[in-house]
Amino acid sequence: MTQAMDAHDLLNRIKTGNVLAADCPSRQVLTHVTNRWGSLVMIALTAGTRRFSGLRRLIGGVSERMLAQTLQQLEADGLVRRVAHDVVPPHVDYSLTPLGQGAAEKVLALAGWIEVNLPAILDARPVPPDFSAKNPGVIRAEAM
Repeated sequence: MTQAMDAHDLLNRIKTGNVLAADCPSRQVLTHVTNRWGSLVMIALTAGTRRFSGLRRLIGGVSERMLAQTLQQLEADGLVRRVAHDVVPPHVDYSLTPLGQGAAEKVLALAGWIEVNLPAILDARPVPPDFSAKNPGVIRAEAM
């Protein structure tokens, strides 16, 4: 193999990324988009621009600190746009960038697949002995 071919191969790898490589920057972006809060923020913003407090109310269980950190990461990745208005009290809007809209479509598709297949996913899990006591009203397909 020639040096020119090695350089060409390296250039192609840099352009396309290698998410399986520990030091690939695409892995960090993948983590930001697919972690629990990143995915939920992306899904919440598909409906349009929201304020911080609106996002926090919409995304159950997220702390203020985790939401702020997640929004900063997604903004740094170019997926979320932050617009601070010069008013009192402070007013900040968050929305998806065009790049973020493309990513959000994929996250939304995955979330939709999970929702559609949730019964089968739950059925595939081993049933803990005290499942019924901890989950009243939940009927697993195998019990039907």
